[in-house]
Formats: sequence, C-alpha cells, structure tokens
Amino acid sequence: MNGQVALGAGVGLKAEHYAQALACGAEGLWFEVHPENYMVGGPRLAWLLRIAERHPLSLHGVALSLATDAEPDRLHLQRLRALVDQAGPVLVSEHLAWSTWRGAYHPDLLPFPRTGEALRRISRNIQICQEALGRPIAIENPSHYLQLQGHDWDEIDLLEALARRTGCGLLLDINNVHVSAHNLGFDAIDYLARFPAWAISEVHLAGYSHDDQACLLIDSHDAPVAEPVWALYRRLIARVGPRPTLVERDGHVPPWAQLLNERDRAQATLNAVEVLR
Repeated sequence: MNGQVALGAGVGLKAEHYAQALACGAEGLWFEVHPENYMVGGPRLAWLLRIAERHPLSLHGVALSLATDAEPDRLHLQRLRALVDQAGPVLVSEHLAWSTWRGAYHPDLLPFPRTGEALRRISRNIQICQEALGRPIAIENPSHYLQLQGHDWDEIDLLEALARRTGCGLLLDINNVHVSAHNLGFDAIDYLARFPAWAISEVHLAGYSHDDQACLLIDSHDAPVAEPVWALYRRLIARVGPRPTLVERDGHVPPWAQLLNERDRAQATLNAVEVLR
C-alpha cells in the first residue's frame, strides 16, 4: 500500500488470521509483523505482500541489537532493506536493547547501563540502520525486571536524546511502562506525563503475566490488555492526541473476533479524543 494513510488502531498479524485480516475493512486498521519471520521468502512472504496490498503494514524488528557493543549486522540490514522495499511499510521500529554479543545470539531483549558511551554507541547504530533502510525508524522503550546499576541517564532523557540526535521516532509501549513500574517501583503516570509527545510515532498495548514467586509482572503478550494499561493509554492519548496504536498478542492467540474487539476498543479511544480536539 503506497501513499499517505491514516493509521488508527492495528493488531499484530498472525498466520491463523490471514483470511480474516485480508478481508477486514475496519476504519484505520493496520497490521504489524516481526520482519525476521519474512526475510527468507516463501509462502509467508507471499501472503504478507498480499496483506500489504490491502492494508498499511508495520515492521517491528527484534534482531538489530542496537545497544550491543558492535555495529548492526550488515547482511541482516540488507535483507531487512529488501523486505522494506517489497512490502512498503508505513512504520519500521526496533527495541532499545541488545541480543547479540561477540557472535553469540540470545533469545531475549536485554538491558544495558544508560551511560554517555551507550548513548553515543546506540545513536551511531540507529544512524547506520536508518541510512541502510533509507528511512527513519522508531525505538521502543524496554521492559525491566530488576534494578541495573551504572545508569548515568534517566530512561526518558536517553530516549529523547536518541530521537534528537538521530531523527528517529519513539515507540511508546504502555504495557512495558506498567510492567516496569510495578517491577522497579516507579510511578507509571509520571513516566507517561514526562514522555516527549513530539517524538511518539507509535503506541503499543499488550497483556502481561504474573510471576508470583518473584513478585514480577512479565511482558508476555499472551493475555488481553489489562485494565490498568487501558487506563494509562486513555490518559496518554488525552494528553498527546491520537497516535497509531497496536494491540500485540504473541501467545495464547485468541480468535480473530476477540482480537478485533480489543483493537476496536483502542480505536474508540482514538476517535473520542479526535472528536474532542
């Protein structure tokens, strides 16, 4: 899908929902996928490109490892660029995290000390990615599960500095904020109030699970969006105005109608704020 499109609320696209997604005509609907699942071609890529002919598409990467002590993998970037050129996504995003280290790959999005050196390193890696892809990307705030030592920068200040230095956007994941606030003991409302509205290009909503033994919330994407996250979302949108919003679901994926109901709830929030403005 080419040209300017108005993005409302979207959902993470799953193979089991292909037929319903292709046919759905809900206003403002768009879809997001992890590009790593489509960079090798085959039937998955073929049906993704069919979806892209009918609906706006976003690519949400998990493998660029922007916070690691190395430049992004050039071959990976070439493959990602090829997919971008084929699918024509309206949004491309990645995580503020690392997952590779000296050739070893870890199946997680891992934290790092927010230092001045990290800011310089990540800024450079974002610039490399944006130059390779020929477009700006958005960077997602992480989920946290423990207090990491050695920070020189507040998280929001670091994210804003990255956006100003590189021209990237910010993907504000509200579930990540809620999970991290519970696990680390900070105020989620204050975090959202301080987040720079000018840089937000996308918002994510998702569900979480509980680790009762460790007294942690886990950003598992395997449950409906929780009511505290919906409340934070309404507060954010009232402050910053409508932004493209995605409902993520990666585990215990529900029937299409149930997922679309969550998406419609987000769309109703966007519509209500648009009317008031």
